[in-house]
Amino acid sequence: ISSSLPVVPRALVPVEGPGGAVCTPLLRQEEQADVLESLDFVLTNISELRREVEELRNSLQCLAAEIVGEVRAHLEETQKVPRRRRFPFPRERSDSTGSSSIYFTASSGAANTDDGESEGGYSTANAESDYDRESERESEEGEDEVSCETVRSARRDSLDLVNEDDTHLVSDSSLEEGLGQLLQQADRLHSGDEQERREGFQLLLNNKLAYTEQKEFLWRLARAHSDMCDMTEDADEKRSYASDGKEELEIALQKWDQSAECHQWYAVLCGQLAEHESIQKRIQTGYVFKKHIDKAIELKPEDPKAYYLLGRWCYQVSHLGWLEKKTASALFEAPPTATVQDALQSFLQVEELSPGFSKAGRVYIAKCYRDLGNKAAALLWMNLAAELPANTKEVPASVHKLGAEQRLNGY
Repeated sequence: ISSSLPVVPRALVPVEGPGGAVCTPLLRQEEQADVLESLDFVLTNISELRREVEELRNSLQCLAAEIVGEVRAHLEETQKVPRRRRFPFPRERSDSTGSSSIYFTASSGAANTDDGESEGGYSTANAESDYDRESERESEEGEDEVSCETVRSARRDSLDLVNEDDTHLVSDSSLEEGLGQLLQQADRLHSGDEQERREGFQLLLNNKLAYTEQKEFLWRLARAHSDMCDMTEDADEKRSYASDGKEELEIALQKWDQSAECHQWYAVLCGQLAEHESIQKRIQTGYVFKKHIDKAIELKPEDPKAYYLLGRWCYQVSHLGWLEKKTASALFEAPPTATVQDALQSFLQVEELSPGFSKAGRVYIAKCYRDLGNKAAALLWMNLAAELPANTKEVPASVHKLGAEQRLNGY
């Protein structure tokens, strides 16, 4: 250690010797090295504390902005309710009273620049005769009845495709056969490159109306949303894909709570949605993630993907920073707990169920052994990971990119 430390002047003290007073160092070189190492440790922790305080400050600002946004949205939604009840469906109108923007402009006292009329012009425009008002009311009621009938017909068409006798639809058996072929194609595209995964996402979207009541279809559609979230670089698009996929599975889990795949991909999408959230939401999502992964393992204990995800959760929890631990303790009665040994057991279970299932899984096994002080085993598993191709079966693909530089430190 001392060879890598900078040379520093040593304090000297006078000592009586044969030739008179001579100077000797106050601290030995080994002691100086210990002092410098302690100072470096203190400076490192101060820097980390400063970074975590800044992150907490940003999180609090985001939380305040989110609360304000939710309150504003609620107020706007409350104000829109009466108008939506009166006009449930948009209609094309040719007269001056058909535009709601005129009403809002007039009520706010602003001039309508389109036709040069002021608020007085608005009052004139609405000074209709009794005959006009009655005609308008009858017209609106007729339009509402037509619109409602159209919606009911469309709903019957979408929900009762198989039961319509006067249509040229395929039979139940043909639908099941078509669904099987569709799912096989979706699985094949999911295992391909980015372009194929995009094609798979579009394929499932195009068939959503026909198979929206099929469990096997819905969790694959959610998986496709996860693929799109993983591939896009735009933060808003990532959030949108993850949110849409999560909503699909929230509906599915109400009907199929015993589906391991629904629980598994719900956990994945929750994790993806929380990537850009505050510390509080990430910690809260961690509890949801763990709950659904545990359920997926209970329902399908032979699935290596679920153990891989559990290992990732355990490893991240075992490496929580000081600020995250304090935040979890403040917000929850029982903060999440897991050790590196827990993570190692999950990753080894993946290898037991499916050897070579995940390149990243083997890298994490190496990291666990390194953290536990077993460098020989860590080096062995890094070599085993190097034997696997880059595209293995871990989910999502961003697992590969997460902390790639850190994974190779020390090897």
